[in-house]
Parts: sequence; structure tokens; C-alpha cells
Amino acid sequence: MGGIAARAWLAIVLPVLLAGGCAAALPPHAPPHPPFRFRDDVFAFSNQTLWLYRVDPSTGKFAGTPRQDPPDFAFRCAGMARAARQFFEAARFDPAAPGLDEAGYERLVREVLATDPRKPPAERIVIPGQRDLRDFSTRHEELLKTLLPGAAPSYLQRGNWRMIYPFGARHQAALAGRLLDELARGWTPIVHVLRFPERSINHFVLVYRADETPEEIRFEVYDPNSESEAVTLAYDRASHTFSYPRTRYFVGGGVKAYEVYDGWLY
Repeated sequence: MGGIAARAWLAIVLPVLLAGGCAAALPPHAPPHPPFRFRDDVFAFSNQTLWLYRVDPSTGKFAGTPRQDPPDFAFRCAGMARAARQFFEAARFDPAAPGLDEAGYERLVREVLATDPRKPPAERIVIPGQRDLRDFSTRHEELLKTLLPGAAPSYLQRGNWRMIYPFGARHQAALAGRLLDELARGWTPIVHVLRFPERSINHFVLVYRADETPEEIRFEVYDPNSESEAVTLAYDRASHTFSYPRTRYFVGGGVKAYEVYDGWLY
């Protein structure tokens, strides 16, 4: 294909692909189950950051220093958000059933992580002798840390191409509406939150609830960097922008956002 023809083809196709990011078909209804509960449905451990952050008193800005001992469980935010949804959609915990040995639980975890993260399965995988994901990951932390995917889902997630293109008001408004629709259907969207090309945040979170006011939508999210409390991804209706709060690794403020694990492009 010649250079002129190739550019013309991209000029036609690329806007269609970009528009499709928020226009793809919604996931099918998940089998009925209780709503996502932060106290039960997240991992009991967190993704670790490579740096320790503090506020510089002279500038008021975040400053980071490398940890003296490199963390042994880092770069896992995308894999943990994806796995939390897989356990929520594909697994059913049965605390009354007899428990298994480590080999038995390893087999079940591998089955859960092998399910399609983009749609609910026809049947759930029963995990006996465990109350919920938090309970399971408390008792079997090392097993889960060993089996959860490494850095590849974060660095090579197939939707990462989207971050280099503009995030206009129309796109962000469409995303906010789509997230509300999916939550209403019982689905738990996974969102890539970023400030590219700035690198102060490049993170993946799982959305599980929303509270609406005339001014904003407050999406409650599971942040893999925090196993102890939920975080709020806020959407401002007037400016059509998202913001992420101050955390131990991010100074807080406006961010860009798009959904991942929701189609063949993402």
C-alpha cells in the first residue's frame, strides 16, 4: 500500500477505532450474585510501589526515593484488577464445604485465572472451605502471589495503545455513562487511569459502585495498591473530566481514563 493510500486509510479507520472504545457492545449479564463488596472481594495484600513517597515541605510536591529493599510483589496493578474481577465473576466461595490441600487450591486458582476476563462464564468455579477472596488470600497469600500474573498485563495490556491519543470531553463523558450502564448490569469495569505523557500515574483500578449528584459521579474503585480502603474516581459533569484523590503514591488531581478488558481492541 502506497504512503498516500495508507495515510488515507488510517484517516478513515482510526477515528472509527477510537470511537469504538466507548461504543463497543456492553458485556452480557453476569449470572446473579451479590454486589461487589470491598471488605470481601479484594485481595488481602497489595501491589507494592518501587519508590517511597513523601511531600517535600519546601515545594509541597511529592518526592520519591527508591526503597532500600526492592519489593518482591510490584508492577501487578493490571493483573490484580483483572484477577479480582475473574474471582468475582468466575468463582464462588463455599465456606461450608471441606477445604482442599495446597495442590487442590492451586488447580482451582489456575482455572479461575484462565477464564475470559472480558465476559462472565456460564458456570462458576467453586472454591470450598473459604469464605471470600479476602479470606482466601489471607490464608494462601504466597500461593496467590505466585500464581497471579507478573508485570506483563500492566506493560503489555493490549489497550495501552489508546493512551497516546487525545482524551476529549466527549470521550470522557461517554466513558462515565458507559461505566454507569455496566454497573447497573452487574458488571465491574476495569479502568486505566493515567496522565500520559506525564508519568505521575499510570494505573489500573476496578470500578464496583457509583454515587451520583447533579455535579459529579463518584465511582468507588478497588485500587490494587490499597487493600485496606476503597478509592474514589470522580467525574465532574461540568468539565467532563475525571480526577483521582491523593494517595500514598499519587499527589492527586485530574486524570485521563478509559476502560480495558472490554473488547478485542482493549
